[in-house]
Amino acid sequence: MAEEFGRSVEDGLKLSRRIYLGKDRAVTPPKPPSHMDKSPAAFLPTAPMVYAVISDPGIVDNPDIPSYQPHVYGRCDPPALIPLQMNRIELEADSYLDTAFVKISGSWRVHCVMGSKSCDCRLAVPMGEQGSILGVEIEASRKLYYTEMIAIEDKKYLEKEARLENGGFLKPHTFTITIPKVDGGSTLSIKVSWMQKLLYHNGEFSLIVPFSFPDYVTPHVKKLPRKEKIQLNVNSGTGTEIVCKTTSHLLKELRREVGKLGFLYESEVLTWTNIDFTFSYAVSFSHIFGGVLLQTPSVHDVDQRDMFCVYLFPGGHHSRKVFRKEIVFVVDISGSMVGEPLEGTKNAISAALTNLDSLDSFNIIAFNGETYLFSSSMELASEDTVERAVEWMSMNFIAGGDTNILVPLKQATEMLSKSRGSIPFIFLVTDGAVEDERNICDIMKSHLMGGGLICPRICTFGIGSYCNHHFLRMLAMISRGHYDAAYYIDSVESRMQKLLSRISSTIIANITIKAFDDLDEVEVYPSRIPDLSSDNPLIVSGRCQGNFPDTVVATGIFGDLSNFSLDLKVQKAKDIPLHSVSAKQQIDLLTAQAWFSENKQLEEKVAKLSIQTGVISEYTSMSLLETDGGNQVAESPGLHKLSQQANPQKAESQGRRRILPRNPGAGFGDLTATAENLRPGAEESKLPEAAEIIIKAASNCCSSMCNQCCCMCCVQSCAKMNNEFAIVLTQLCTALACIGCFECCSDICCGGQDGH
Repeated sequence: MAEEFGRSVEDGLKLSRRIYLGKDRAVTPPKPPSHMDKSPAAFLPTAPMVYAVISDPGIVDNPDIPSYQPHVYGRCDPPALIPLQMNRIELEADSYLDTAFVKISGSWRVHCVMGSKSCDCRLAVPMGEQGSILGVEIEASRKLYYTEMIAIEDKKYLEKEARLENGGFLKPHTFTITIPKVDGGSTLSIKVSWMQKLLYHNGEFSLIVPFSFPDYVTPHVKKLPRKEKIQLNVNSGTGTEIVCKTTSHLLKELRREVGKLGFLYESEVLTWTNIDFTFSYAVSFSHIFGGVLLQTPSVHDVDQRDMFCVYLFPGGHHSRKVFRKEIVFVVDISGSMVGEPLEGTKNAISAALTNLDSLDSFNIIAFNGETYLFSSSMELASEDTVERAVEWMSMNFIAGGDTNILVPLKQATEMLSKSRGSIPFIFLVTDGAVEDERNICDIMKSHLMGGGLICPRICTFGIGSYCNHHFLRMLAMISRGHYDAAYYIDSVESRMQKLLSRISSTIIANITIKAFDDLDEVEVYPSRIPDLSSDNPLIVSGRCQGNFPDTVVATGIFGDLSNFSLDLKVQKAKDIPLHSVSAKQQIDLLTAQAWFSENKQLEEKVAKLSIQTGVISEYTSMSLLETDGGNQVAESPGLHKLSQQANPQKAESQGRRRILPRNPGAGFGDLTATAENLRPGAEESKLPEAAEIIIKAASNCCSSMCNQCCCMCCVQSCAKMNNEFAIVLTQLCTALACIGCFECCSDICCGGQDGH
């Protein structure tokens, strides 16, 4: 999907050369990227962008100065995407603890379509680390559009009446949505918001917002200055001094309080910024520190229990000893892992092995339908053993066969059953789903509960969208492990290295908060607190009833097996929206629990939380409401204003029209794709519109020839064959269509002016 999008943008830039810019020599046509990379990825959005969706190239022209060019016959299939010119852009970011809420406001003009014509426009929003879209508001062609979260049950009801449009995620953190029928020459005013995580490294938090605009979005007029604006508010949540480190733009400090900072950037520019917005800061602590934030819920909250957030930061100087590690790598080598997924996995594991201490031990289990062991027992990570392991992976990491996860997990658990004086890890990598996932969780849970002082941590890594990411998250959660994923194969190696680095730098294990036992009722996310590493802060949230003491105690075990204890001061969180900060974490963990327990009440709880906060979940879907410009709409929850659960049927009765994009959730795995060994990212190709008409026409004739033959199934099977056979098949179907249905065939002849 991303590759097709990039090619469509490249086609759109070529098509935009038709636009007549007048006789002013100071105005130049748009130029494609000048760098050497001409792959489709070079044309993917690196900042919020809007594109004109062009199926008919004949409508492409300057709406202000018509060129009266000769008519262009044919159609663009898939449609070309012409980047629209941007007239205004503002960025506002509010950072709390390890989470930032970003809001972009801007205006784009449909400069490439005749004033008498209209086209769809597509908004693409790349987000930062673990970005999650919250809300969109659009004003275009005297219409208002805004997003609204609805429950899946409501979506099923509304699909009968609502208009279905393209949308969803182009890449894991690039959200797209289509605005229908925007007039040529008109202006779109757009507000979009999302939440994302801050990066953490060496005691510094870093915010990176995609904000690099290509030259071709600068309006094709004389070099007039334009204003770009960035506003940043930082609240560390710790109540301690913040030290600014780096920034990409010249920020002016507006205010400074203990633990809080405010900045503003405004500049007159001739071309829009071509670098991402980055800002980093450090909290002035050199040792492990933490605290508790407590907040009462709002009157609109679906849960009236108090909210709390416990944070532990590793500090800037890591003098504490890390744990001695015993790690078993359990790697899926089924047929779908062929190529980059398996190669990236091998490279990441090879790098992790070289970073192990000589006293650490490891083993490797490769699995498909069978299991293949590097060694029958754990091996010390000597230089010679690591070299042999890398060579073994090169010889045995050969993709083929099906997927069986339970057997290698049992073998890994058995290998680590006698661990003493170390922290044992099982590092599971897979790209597929299996039928016995709930049974695997039950078995692993029973094995882990009977462990020693430190039970094995199962750290899971999912590749692509065919594996059940909620199963992998659940496995990690029940064992105090960590979970991560690479939805696209080009990020497998980098994201896996990051997760391996996190587990390799564990400094405190078996963390507990003693005050939880004294509360009347408490719900913690995650229920088993993960370990603290020197590479990442630890933040857990939850709900409670009862009186929190002024100070609580966090306990655990250091890497040298000595006891850890730290007093955490409890503070009222006045200026931090804890409900929003913790929403994504709670929704992800509750979804995993709901899947595992098959509990409908938990599913409803997730849906209510999703609707209230605007965070996408598996049990909700984001819809786009369209209303006339005269009707005022309230800000969506994603744009920093909470609202009560919407009534979709009521919205329809009030004359608002609803557009339903594809559900952008991760899903619960695909057993069929796993059984067929489909590679991550592979999608079933959609037949062209003309081919569908041919099939419909030919089906009348085919059915009369053979009642037992399903023409659609036949053609879908043949779609996987080579181009030459497809051409012959198309010619044959066309002939059958002439015999069976002359009217349908004439529709193709009149409408199929696309060169096929």
